[in-house]
Amino acid sequence: MVCLSSISLSGSFHPEVFLQPSGLESESDSAGLVEETTSKKIKMPGSVLITGASTGIGRALAFEFSRRGFALGLCARRLELLEELEEELSGENQVAVAHLDVAELESVPEVLNKLADELGGVSIIIANAGIGGRSYPGEGTFHQDRKIIEINVLGAMATIDAGADILKKQGGGQIVGISSIAGFRGLSATPAYSASKAALSTYMEGIRNHLLQHKIAVTVINPGFIDTPINTHRKSRPFLISAEKGAQLMADLIEKQVLSSTVPVWPWAVISRIMYLIPERLWCRINV
Repeated sequence: MVCLSSISLSGSFHPEVFLQPSGLESESDSAGLVEETTSKKIKMPGSVLITGASTGIGRALAFEFSRRGFALGLCARRLELLEELEEELSGENQVAVAHLDVAELESVPEVLNKLADELGGVSIIIANAGIGGRSYPGEGTFHQDRKIIEINVLGAMATIDAGADILKKQGGGQIVGISSIAGFRGLSATPAYSASKAALSTYMEGIRNHLLQHKIAVTVINPGFIDTPINTHRKSRPFLISAEKGAQLMADLIEKQVLSSTVPVWPWAVISRIMYLIPERLWCRINV
């Protein structure tokens, strides 16, 4: 049931709200950030598949879930970095790696199914692969915009589609999309990236009803500034946290099967609400 307090009088929905399953409590409950509950937490066999796992958030999540005892299925474009990561992760937990460029849409189901088979099944599938970059219309950067949409939107949708097929056959699980606070409003320096993340978040919101009928939880993670290569070009990275800290917070939220959350919750849940309230006439004058 949709909580009316998550819908403003203007009719705009705030997807950044920290949402949790019933029966789970948070330090942020008293701040009024929890506004909706979902179904009972699904029991997981303890394996996670991550796209874009060679660097950044994906790599940090691999270490974090390994620390928590999960078997790992890791894929990315740069196989040599994955193989190095596999060596670093070698221990008691199983690790399987595979080359995957999610922009090559036809190859996504084959690679994900192969990894799931190697792991003997998968409980969590994280659509993390993504790229960023500055671009401006009429400045000869459309080729970059196209690549961003191909990877961040179509590649993520292909991952989610193949993942949903795997999890339906297994009887349930969880699909996670790594979106961004950049998807809450159009950022002037990275409009294509903002559009790609807004599209991903909206798509995942749309598939949630259907997948819950198949016992598949859908979680959207909206990171703020995490110290990774995708944002090192920016002069300002407010409230920056390390990739390790970000991965820890994300893994906590994923294991709780929240519907949607900023990372960290504070201060981005509040900042994102303020972003929504800024009038368009003013927003278009802000260089972000």
